[in-house]
Amino acid sequence: MSTTTNDVGEILAQICVEAAELILPLWRSGLTVHAKADESPVTEADRRGETLILQRLAECFPDIPVVSEEDSSEFGTPEQIGPRFFLVDPLDGTKAFVRGDPHFTVNIGLIEDRQPVAGAVCAPPTGEVWYTAGGSAWKRTQGGAPQPVRVRTWPEGEALALSSHTMKPEAAQALADRYGFSRREPMDSSIKFCRIAEGAADIYPRHGPTMEWDVAAAHAVLQAAGGSVLTDEGQPFLYGKADQGFRNGWFVARGG
Repeated sequence: MSTTTNDVGEILAQICVEAAELILPLWRSGLTVHAKADESPVTEADRRGETLILQRLAECFPDIPVVSEEDSSEFGTPEQIGPRFFLVDPLDGTKAFVRGDPHFTVNIGLIEDRQPVAGAVCAPPTGEVWYTAGGSAWKRTQGGAPQPVRVRTWPEGEALALSSHTMKPEAAQALADRYGFSRREPMDSSIKFCRIAEGAADIYPRHGPTMEWDVAAAHAVLQAAGGSVLTDEGQPFLYGKADQGFRNGWFVARGG
């Protein structure tokens, strides 16, 4: 299937929703939390979601390789990757999931020539799903009709930044001084990109570690909505960094 067709993002959205329906019953269920090699948490929800997603991608796109979080954690990331591949995070925001907070997402992004060209993000607790289609970004909620989403113009004096819950006040103030936002809201997971994409927030500066699968799908959505994700130096934010274990440097996600 050609990734230039309009339905790739819609197929990814359907797969994300299916995985979300599998994950949601495990939320707030008291499930066991395990520690991965890097001490980050993983649950049965992560594993079940990833198994389903990998199965569906193999059925729909058998010729496109996949780099996924839990498989990479267990077996290591591939030493090299071609120009076209999927990045999968079956449950971004596992810490929020474990706390019982609603900000966790299911993510599938398609990379071509180091850029995200299609993606879908689902928030299981709310049933919201954001995805790319026809060069635009769309949002659907719990089976409702899809609606196009678009970033908003930077609201001078009212710009809202999204950041992680763990950010210290002095670090947040330094970012505010640097990027010029006036308000800040802590939020977990890739949903931050999606809130910017739909015009509910303006900027997400990330001065800390992430992996490519954490951000690829939401990057595709934000880009299709008219936003951008750039390195901290203002350069293109690239994927397929196999030689770096698919680790990301600092980045800034922006709306209009």
